[in-house]
Amino acid sequence: MSSVAGKVAVVTGAASGIGRALAFELARRGARLALCDVDERGLAETADRAGALGADVLTARLDVGDRAAVLAHADEVAAHFGVVHQVYNNAGISGGGGTVLETDWEVYDRVLRVNLFGVLHGTKAFLPHLVASGDGHVVNISSLNGYLAQPGLSAYCTSKFGVRGFTETVRGEMLAAGHPVRVSVVHPGGVRTNIANASLQEAEERGLEVTEEQRARVRTYDEKLLRMPAEQAATIIVDGVEAGRPRILVGNDAKAVDRLVRLLPRLYPALLVRLERRVQRSWG
Repeated sequence: MSSVAGKVAVVTGAASGIGRALAFELARRGARLALCDVDERGLAETADRAGALGADVLTARLDVGDRAAVLAHADEVAAHFGVVHQVYNNAGISGGGGTVLETDWEVYDRVLRVNLFGVLHGTKAFLPHLVASGDGHVVNISSLNGYLAQPGLSAYCTSKFGVRGFTETVRGEMLAAGHPVRVSVVHPGGVRTNIANASLQEAEERGLEVTEEQRARVRTYDEKLLRMPAEQAATIIVDGVEAGRPRILVGNDAKAVDRLVRLLPRLYPALLVRLERRVQRSWG
C-alpha cells in the first residue's frame, strides 16, 4: 500500500513544472488533491489531467505570498476533505541575475515573498491540520542553491537556504514534541521547468531591462543544465516521502554539488567563479 494512497495532499505551484508533475504522480498513487497556483489556466489543465487519473481534486487560485489567503485556503481544504495529511510547498520563482550591488530591493522583496514566506505560510497554515491527521508530512521544496551559494543569485539563494533552515527546524520541533508529522526538505538539481524563462518574461512585462547576458544565462540553463524531466523529479520526491526521508536530493547534479560543498567548503566559491567566467566566455 502506497503511503500516499487515500491521503489528502496539498500542492502549491501546481500549474506547471514540478508542481504539476507532483500532482500527477500523487494522483497515480491514489491521493486526493488540493491544488493551487496563481495561473488559473495552467491550474485547470493540471486538475483536469489529475482528475482523469482518478483523483478527487479541489483547486484554488492562490498567491502563496498572501498570508491571509493561505490561512483561509488551509481552512477551506480541511473543511472540504475533513482532513489534511500532506503539504508540498513547491511554488517558487527565480530571482534576478545581477550582483548584490546591482540588485534592487524590489527583487529581494518579490523573491523572498514567494520562495521563503510562501513556504512559511504554507507550513504554518497547514501544520495544525497535519498534526490532527495523526499521519502528517510537510514537504518543502528548496534547491541545490539551498546549500550552494551561487554568485549572481543572491535573492534566490537566500530564499532557498532559508527554506532549508526553516524546514530542518520544523523537523526538530516535531520530533521534540512527539507530533505525528514527518518533515522533508527537497533539493532538486537541474530539472526541466520554465522557471528561468518565466522570470525573463515577467521582467519584460513589467518594463524592466533584460540584458543579453541574462538571456544567454537562461539559454545555457535550458540547453545544458536543466536536463531532468519534471516527471522523473516528482517520482523521486514522492518515493522519498513514502520512504520518510528527511532530505531528498533530486538528480546526480544535486548529489555531486552536495559532496563538493561538504568536501570543499572554503574553495567551492572560487571554483564557481572560475566556472562562471568560462561560461561567460562561451557566450561571446
